[in-house]
Amino acid sequence: MATAASDAVHFISLLILSGHVAGRIRYSIQEELEQGAFVGNIAEDLNIGISELRTRRFRLISDDTKKYLALNLENGMLFVSERIDREQVCGEHSLCSLAYKISLDNPPEMHSVAVEIIDVNDNLPHFSKSAFSLRINELLAPGARFPLESAHDPDVGTNTISTYQISRNEYFDLELQKRSNGDVIAELSLEKSLDREEQPTFYLVLTAIDGGIPQRTGTAQIIITVVDVNDNAPVFDHKLYRANIRENTPKGTLVTKVSAVDLDEGTNGDLVYSFTSHTSPSTRELFELDPVTGEIKVEEVLDFEKAHIYELGVEATDKGQYAQVGHTKIMVRLIDMNDNAPEIEVMSSSNMVPEDAQIGTMLAEISVSDPDSGENGQVQCGVDKNLPFKLQKISSNNYNLVTSDALDRETVSVYNISISSWDRGAPPLSASKHILITVSDVNDNAPRFTQSTYNVFLMENNRPGASIFAVAALDADLDRNGMLTYSVVDSRIQDDSATYIVTINSKSGNIFAVRSFDYENLKQFRFKVKAQDAGFPKLSSTAIVNVIILDQNDNAPVIDSPLMWNNTASLEIARQSLYPGYLVTKIIASDADSGQNMRLSFQILEATDKSLFNIGLHSGEIKTMRNLKIEDATNQRMVIHVRDNGQPRLSSTITIIVSVLANITERMSSELHQHRNVSQFSGPNVYLIIIFGSTSFIFLAIIILLLLLKCKQNRTHNVEETRCCFPSSKWRSTDAFNRRAVLHEGLHYSGAAPTLPLSGTCHYAVGLSAESSKCDFLFLKPTLNSNDMNTRITIGRE
Repeated sequence: MATAASDAVHFISLLILSGHVAGRIRYSIQEELEQGAFVGNIAEDLNIGISELRTRRFRLISDDTKKYLALNLENGMLFVSERIDREQVCGEHSLCSLAYKISLDNPPEMHSVAVEIIDVNDNLPHFSKSAFSLRINELLAPGARFPLESAHDPDVGTNTISTYQISRNEYFDLELQKRSNGDVIAELSLEKSLDREEQPTFYLVLTAIDGGIPQRTGTAQIIITVVDVNDNAPVFDHKLYRANIRENTPKGTLVTKVSAVDLDEGTNGDLVYSFTSHTSPSTRELFELDPVTGEIKVEEVLDFEKAHIYELGVEATDKGQYAQVGHTKIMVRLIDMNDNAPEIEVMSSSNMVPEDAQIGTMLAEISVSDPDSGENGQVQCGVDKNLPFKLQKISSNNYNLVTSDALDRETVSVYNISISSWDRGAPPLSASKHILITVSDVNDNAPRFTQSTYNVFLMENNRPGASIFAVAALDADLDRNGMLTYSVVDSRIQDDSATYIVTINSKSGNIFAVRSFDYENLKQFRFKVKAQDAGFPKLSSTAIVNVIILDQNDNAPVIDSPLMWNNTASLEIARQSLYPGYLVTKIIASDADSGQNMRLSFQILEATDKSLFNIGLHSGEIKTMRNLKIEDATNQRMVIHVRDNGQPRLSSTITIIVSVLANITERMSSELHQHRNVSQFSGPNVYLIIIFGSTSFIFLAIIILLLLLKCKQNRTHNVEETRCCFPSSKWRSTDAFNRRAVLHEGLHYSGAAPTLPLSGTCHYAVGLSAESSKCDFLFLKPTLNSNDMNTRITIGRE
């Protein structure tokens, strides 16, 4: 744009300077040529050499912003540089051209170039809308004309619209007129009378045709609506309608539907239905007519017994300016129905019956009836077969309600008896009535405990008067028949009455201990409780309560052995016996408790020398751990702690004094000869002493018997008379003692010293050995005469 302006200024200055303007050159081309199409050879037409085109600045100048044409500076030809649309460049003008200037320098020259654009038929005729509507009254006479919308074609000359055509039909044709400017106008002409009822709408196609080669066309649809006139009366599809309905048909039930047709349209064809004046007011109350749809429905209950047939007159009226009317008639016939259900009446009734009532007990008197006639009035009556009741027929329509089975209030306490009655109509109608019967209670159920046996675990040393358990019994009866009282059945528990040991709350069933229980004296007991109702006769049942006393750790261990004096026991041991593992003594203790509470353990709390003795944790055996040394004390003191495994743990202690003797013949400690308090001997110790003494006596008797038998045997075999070891002179002899027999028949005891031959008179004395303080056994000591052997031999157990 700026280049074109500068070229124009330069061109004007050349005109002013030189005053020379060249002639005008004209070219003609068609629109829509392709880019590069040849327009003309300007260099040849202006007689300018090819070599001068660049030296003289040969150029094309245009006032248009679009460069439709361009110059080729190589050959001076003018060509199309952009597609040219004549309708876009010149619009609807018949003449269309493009103006350019050719400018040269040295010397300056200016030439005009006009390029005429020739129109081609490149546009279709088109209408402003694709469809047009016309409304034509059906009463118009033939010859009427109606102007039509014209089409538009941007082409000019012969390429513009030249004629119109309409689709073939027998009612309309086209009339063409040409205006002064050459445009063609089309009008629609009515050729035949219209009837909207025959054809209410016409669809025609209007075609616009131009004069170009080839011809081009454009179309539009013409929709012609025939305007209705109220020239038709409504016509019903039936002159007489018939309908059969059942009596007692519910309100709103459709009887029939009338329908009329009016060939007119709009308000001329809108119909309103109504009853005619020939329809009675009473009939109008029974039926309802919808004025729009023509539906006839039941308005009130119809009764066959009042009327069998109803006749209705109906008319249809259109809404035209001059309304027209059509008529019809409806015959409605009623069908008789079994429309009366039986009626049940309870004449007399008892609302309560005892559960022990006899079968056949009457509860109610019932009467049934049906207002219908014939089979519709014949009725039957019954009750549910699953109930313990039945109906006994007294007469044709009278019944008695009686019991048919045994009653049990605890199973079913209330019966809602439904009495049904039905007739023999088709279909049968039925009715029902409910009678509420309450079953009264009798005392026919004994109380039942939740368990036949109750196990109660009770810790000993319980608080007297505290609740230890609660029993519960159930009674299915009501009121007094179900009111229970609890009691303890009198029985013996350790020579005491059960009522002195436990008691029970007669209302709640809570059981209380009258006294505190000791597991060591009473580990388990049982008693019976009774539950009894307040009915008549009174019914009861019992249950066993088994009370198991649980042990508490309430007894400390009791040391049974060795024997103690003021919780102290003394022992004497020969020095040569003290080797590692030697059993000094064994602590025997007992605990009156049970389980873990009686599981005992032993421990040395204090000792003169803890390295000399140890004690088994559970055995209670005190053994030496090493040999006795010279520097060790001869009196060793130990404090033994005995405790159980209960919670809390209980314990006892014993002090043991061990005296170490130089040899076995030493006298026992003077402590053992001290008077012992008889009260220190416990019950178990007394039993042990008695058993041990009896055993020793029997053992001694057996020894004496064996000696007597031996002496008798020697005399029988004429063996040399011996002294049989009795102090009596009856058995003495001056003969020498048979040494061989003595050697054979020396006394043998377990653990005794080696047997030596005895000579001379032999005496046996009973006495205590040096170790009697340790083992509490008696020993026999043989005594020899000083003439035979100046030696005393002690026969006994180490």
